[in-house]
Amino acid sequence: MRRIAATYIHTLAGGTLRNGFVEIEDDGTVVRTGLCEDISAEPEFHDGAVVPGFVNAHCHIELSSMKGLFRKGSGMAGFIDQINALRDTKTREQKIEDIRYWMDRLWQSGVSAMADISNGEDSFAIKAASPMYTRTFLEVFGTEPEDCSSVMDGVEKLREVAERHGLDAAPTPHSCYTMSPELVTASSAAGLKSGFLSFHSEESDEEEQMLISGSGPMWDNRVNAGMSTPPVTGKSSLLYFIDRLQKAHPAPFDEHILLVHEVCLNQEGVDAVKAMMHHPYFAICPLSNIFIHNALPPIELMRRSGIPICIGTDSLSSNDELDIVKEMFCIQENFPDVPFDEILTWASRNGADFLDREELGSIAAGKRPGIVLIDRLDADGRLTSASASRRLV
Repeated sequence: MRRIAATYIHTLAGGTLRNGFVEIEDDGTVVRTGLCEDISAEPEFHDGAVVPGFVNAHCHIELSSMKGLFRKGSGMAGFIDQINALRDTKTREQKIEDIRYWMDRLWQSGVSAMADISNGEDSFAIKAASPMYTRTFLEVFGTEPEDCSSVMDGVEKLREVAERHGLDAAPTPHSCYTMSPELVTASSAAGLKSGFLSFHSEESDEEEQMLISGSGPMWDNRVNAGMSTPPVTGKSSLLYFIDRLQKAHPAPFDEHILLVHEVCLNQEGVDAVKAMMHHPYFAICPLSNIFIHNALPPIELMRRSGIPICIGTDSLSSNDELDIVKEMFCIQENFPDVPFDEILTWASRNGADFLDREELGSIAAGKRPGIVLIDRLDADGRLTSASASRRLV
């Protein structure tokens, strides 16, 4: 039995305890929480906030070898050009070593679970051996309609490899701008069978221009490369995705559907999501959005919608770190009216709910969320630029 006391215990299951404690079994199971009678008598006291383990709701861990290679502020079209040019600048052995390093770093910083995107099998053995739970979304691309069947055959073979590693994995569509309409629907249908889907949605104005008016840098890139373009619908990319989703099976959707980024979300999109999906979630990656096009999602609209918000780091191709605390600090600085406990809920409990991992997300008796310390807080118990996290349990 271990008893951990701290200035703040954020349980996310019934409030915050000032000068509180949490007792934990040797296997990490929470026994109880409470208030300390005498801080000076506590055998293990930490000056900071004790919180449940984080859930990284959107990561591309297999791109960990790309740290520091990308120029910032390129816009989405420029970012895609860089991905294509830089993806194979390291050997497979170097890539695997980088994946291993960052998986361990995520765990040590307090990430207990992750929704991870994979385009290949480089990360599978490492994720399978990690104490962190991962659900792997096998992302597919393909702009040409005639390639749909072969792409789906390929991702099914990749799913079988992931299954042999013991991973929870299923296909998922990437985005409207990298896929033919047929492939969006086919990959969505395959993913929905698992009960989970992740989709890059409304990440940039350039994406919206493609779908609404058939214009902009991303449209020009596709045309100049001789690639098929998505249909010009006059609607947002989110509404286009929902239209394609309904061809997989009729609404409403009971599956857990993660809408990643949503920088260009508006009320029309919110209304459509709520009308069609019973379990939608937003995954925001603010530092990635700033890195690529210096934009942030409409947090206040998301909060008003009542749709749960989760936090992801995206990849080291579009971020300087894979650090949930830095993502939370970015949110706090740009949206200071959001309470710290609410941001923590996005970073932990909501992601656990999306992944349907009941043992994670809050510090409550019988759960095994992982116990994490965030230190170097300000006088009000909020984050500072120096705040950092480390795993205690």
